[in-house]
Amino acid sequence: MKRILVVFGTRPEAIKMCPLVLALKKTPAFKTVVCVTGQHREMLDQVLGFFKVTPDHDLCVMRERQTLFDITFRVMEGLRGVYGQELPDAVLVHGDTPTTFAAALAAFYMKIPVGHVEAGLRTYDIYAPFPEEFDRQAAGLIAKWHFAPTERARQNLLSEGKDPRAVYITGNTVIDALKLTTGKGFTDDALAWAEGSRMVLLTAHRRENWGGPLERIFRGVRRAVEETPDVKLLFPVHHNPVVRRAAELLRGFERIRLIEPVDVLAFHNYIARCYMILTDSGGIQEEASAFGKPVLVLRDVTERPEGVEAGTLKLVGTEEEAVYQGFLRLLTDRTEYGRMSRAVSPYGDGHACERIVNALLDSFREN
Repeated sequence: MKRILVVFGTRPEAIKMCPLVLALKKTPAFKTVVCVTGQHREMLDQVLGFFKVTPDHDLCVMRERQTLFDITFRVMEGLRGVYGQELPDAVLVHGDTPTTFAAALAAFYMKIPVGHVEAGLRTYDIYAPFPEEFDRQAAGLIAKWHFAPTERARQNLLSEGKDPRAVYITGNTVIDALKLTTGKGFTDDALAWAEGSRMVLLTAHRRENWGGPLERIFRGVRRAVEETPDVKLLFPVHHNPVVRRAAELLRGFERIRLIEPVDVLAFHNYIARCYMILTDSGGIQEEASAFGKPVLVLRDVTERPEGVEAGTLKLVGTEEEAVYQGFLRLLTDRTEYGRMSRAVSPYGDGHACERIVNALLDSFREN
């Protein structure tokens, strides 16, 4: 029996890795151990609770006003003990967070093979997004197995010289998660508030947008909402105090509602029921496309160009006028909205976890 140690630390990672944990735990050939770093805390715990995943190890690294230095150091120091205790045959990491980078590096130092889930996403600008582009490229240097969500991601990895036999197209595990979280019967106070209107979902929190970019985004968003009386905008506000200060620009308007972050069940059902989405998130670009929801990406670059090429995503950047014009157009131009909402998701069929498990089984049999 092979010991697989799964490491993640943020809410988005948990949403994408918990379905994989459940699939691994159903596989008799594997003993699956879960370590969370606690890079996020409350939001991470909400996801773990929904999927009924109980960590075997919790590093509890989160601190008030934590920096990238703090997270990286504490994750590596904590994992040195966990890896030494568990002696895993493989470590699985996800995506592009400081937890991803630190967990992969710690495994490398202890000569433990690494599998990288959601591998191959690239902008090739090391500072955009920051620090995610570095984190995922660094994890890719270390990984033995690369689980790419799309053909584009696979081609990125091959162009970097990765062994084709070690690169697997799996789809994105977030599509697997959506099958478990969405349903027709869900409702809550926020959905009741938006009933009878076109509900727009907003998320914005990325580090490179802190300060002026967030303020410009929010001013552009508010202008467009003010000019469209049948629209209500719902904004679950990230806990980061920098984001919360900027979000004050959206207060005091009856058709914009700021709420606390919600659990994965509520959020995925908001996506399923909304009219469109504005976001600087990465994962939401994938989740929204699965439901045919147009997305305006509040960034200058995206590591998910498949969605742009498919037509479900559009980059609008962070300048106030560009956000305002892009948002207003989708609210008023039914032809443009229809074109984006009919785009086909490029992110898989909901069987990514099964493909990852089978790839690991095959690899261990060969060795």
